[in-house]
Amino acid sequence: MPLVLWMGCATPATRYQPAWTGDALSDGLHAVDHAPSHDRVLWQMNTARVAMMKKKYALAQNLFDEVLLSIESRYGKDPQARKARGIFREEAGKYFIGEPYERVMAFYYRGILYWRAGEIDNARACFRSAQMHDSGAHDDAYSNDYVLMDYLDGLASHTLHASGNSNYLRATNSARLAVPPAYQAGHNVLFFADYGRGPSKFATGEYAEQLRIRPGDSRAFEMKITTKHGGLHLGPYDNVSYQATTRGGRVMDHILAKQAVFKTTTDTVGDAALISGLILSDGKNTQDIGLGLAAVGLVSKIISAATMPAADTRSWDNLPQFLTFGSMRLPVGVHTLDIEYLDVSGDVIPAMTRRETIEVHSSSKDTVVYLSDTQ
Repeated sequence: MPLVLWMGCATPATRYQPAWTGDALSDGLHAVDHAPSHDRVLWQMNTARVAMMKKKYALAQNLFDEVLLSIESRYGKDPQARKARGIFREEAGKYFIGEPYERVMAFYYRGILYWRAGEIDNARACFRSAQMHDSGAHDDAYSNDYVLMDYLDGLASHTLHASGNSNYLRATNSARLAVPPAYQAGHNVLFFADYGRGPSKFATGEYAEQLRIRPGDSRAFEMKITTKHGGLHLGPYDNVSYQATTRGGRVMDHILAKQAVFKTTTDTVGDAALISGLILSDGKNTQDIGLGLAAVGLVSKIISAATMPAADTRSWDNLPQFLTFGSMRLPVGVHTLDIEYLDVSGDVIPAMTRRETIEVHSSSKDTVVYLSDTQ
């Protein structure tokens, strides 16, 4: 009976399915409160971005604060993190903290919110933490190659009257799609924008142990923001799908190889030991050896059944495809923004054109505007 119960541990975790009402924000908040604890960070990530798009910035801030706390605690010395990395736990049953690109985006969005609150030093700390998670400082070393994380780190330093030249140089060296402009003194309105549909995950392999990334897409490739005082033409600085499928610019496949090999090996050993044991147990002189081998084979088969190498395909599924940024100087008062999205040929996409209103206050604090094509 104990062995049967142990084998029962191999049952895959049931995915939480909330009762959708159609309101992404209220559904997300319900899931944050009611989903299993190992899925909580995933729902916080999804819901925080919905809050960003709906301009519920205080809510987004609270959710991202919890996300970052979970990432830092569970990614490091937390006992549950070590347990989650064990070989006898299903990937989807582990506490979700996301792949590197997902953790980067959590720090990125929190950095935007810090800048919006006027806490530029904390914003810079978030952009630096994002670079750390992209570079894999906790495991293998890769080169951080997000353009915006370096660029914004330098811009924050520049704003705080320190040098951001080295960050700007790294950002321009990493640029593959568009090169960000030099830092401008006196700009008081910052536009953080993203658009398109980001990457998702799926599994392949005999045991579904190979975690792979399905790239996202975007109708828009560039965007324009126009006011009566001037405008900006913004190209994509970062492609989230590219970041999800590479580390330091090197294309990679995400494979849970050790677990898969372990399962195959133990299963094979179990078959061999069981068969040999049953054969030997028929002989009078080899019965004890045969029964011993059969027992070893049975244990090996149980271990194989308890080893769950299936990849964790849970995804932060409302991330964008492209990230961009721009700044300008606007006088105090209310301003109308005409926002246009352009396709890869440079043609305006009429269905995506819209108008928004912002207000620039007399405060010395920068006016931070977050824009998404799904608002």
